Amino acid sequence: MSEKLAAILEAARAHAQDVISPNVDAWNAAKKWPRDASDNAGAAGLTGLYAPEELGGQGLPLSEGIQVYEQLGLGDGAYAFALSMHNICTFAGCGYGTDAFKDKWSRDLTSGRKLANFALTEPQSGSDATNMYTRATINGDGTWTISGSKAWVSLATEADIYFTVVKTSDAPGHKDMAMIAIPADAPGISFGPMYDTPSYNFLPMSEMYLDKVVVSEDNIILPIGQGLQGSLMAIDIARVSIASGCCGLMQAALDTALSYSKNRKMFGGKNLDLDGIQWMLGEVATDLEVSKLLYRKAAEALGTPEGPLMAAHAKRFVPDAAVKAANTCTQVLGGMGLLQPYGLDRLSRLAQMLRIVDGTTEISRIVIGRAMQKRAASLPDLPVPKGFGEADTNTVSVAAQ
Repeated sequence: MSEKLAAILEAARAHAQDVISPNVDAWNAAKKWPRDASDNAGAAGLTGLYAPEELGGQGLPLSEGIQVYEQLGLGDGAYAFALSMHNICTFAGCGYGTDAFKDKWSRDLTSGRKLANFALTEPQSGSDATNMYTRATINGDGTWTISGSKAWVSLATEADIYFTVVKTSDAPGHKDMAMIAIPADAPGISFGPMYDTPSYNFLPMSEMYLDKVVVSEDNIILPIGQGLQGSLMAIDIARVSIASGCCGLMQAALDTALSYSKNRKMFGGKNLDLDGIQWMLGEVATDLEVSKLLYRKAAEALGTPEGPLMAAHAKRFVPDAAVKAANTCTQVLGGMGLLQPYGLDRLSRLAQMLRIVDGTTEISRIVIGRAMQKRAASLPDLPVPKGFGEADTNTVSVAAQ
């Protein structure tokens, strides 16, 4: 590990310990994004992880920067998720945006003074990204006019700019799709009621409505024809980032269970002395170590032909392991695990949320299944027995011999 990465991970760990953990319950009670906390994260270098240093970023490769969310997940998985999406947008804007966009936005984004988020999903389409109704009309004066709606927009009303995927025609398919960054103060942008999300009420999520919003073509991040491909890459990064944050969540749940069971007296001893408790928590510990190895390997594969499959493996396995870990650790505390001060109920709800966002675990299974079909096609055939009355061309009958 480089000294730079070690310093950034330590800054993220300190941010989780000193800023997130002591305040997350108050944030949820207030139902308000903690802008002072994300400002603090920006000052600590956590809001421009993959952006080049000349634009104020840290210049980390994806394989290293994604490890930050494991540390932030020790404090709260939803907070880690929000910062991961901001970093993905900042990476896209600083890497693929126009020079005019970079001049205006890059340093505000890398510093965290302004926040960004991603808008792809639509109310009627979910994970079917090509079934999109948001349209952009290309004007003759260097602007685009955009109308439509997006769903599950994180940092709704709080972000300063939204990286939005649009179609530029009514033709089916994705060849007309693009990504354009829409400033939050653009006339015609509005938001629906905030979703009721009990375990992460501080993270505003809602639908976003675009009514003839006019945006300069300087804000084009991915041109026509590259919108879907770039969005899928962003989703792969997000899926691995979620797996990273889940590891922090699992560690927090395990530490809570260990801290409690080492002192809880029962049956003449301490809970942690019981074989059953050790086996339950030992399984969580093994799943945690496997999850760390898997998401880090997936992070290394991003941007390669194996990237989408490895991201699917990480998104399929790690959030499921986090749900299991949170539930197991709650069980170890017994009735006390249901009480808010211990935080395990919040972790259980967060783990379930992280199984769903940026592609459910079932979507990941589809990606994995297709990869298996492709591999099967490359393997030699093995004889398969036929049913009664079917001609078997793979084997020779004994009678014929």
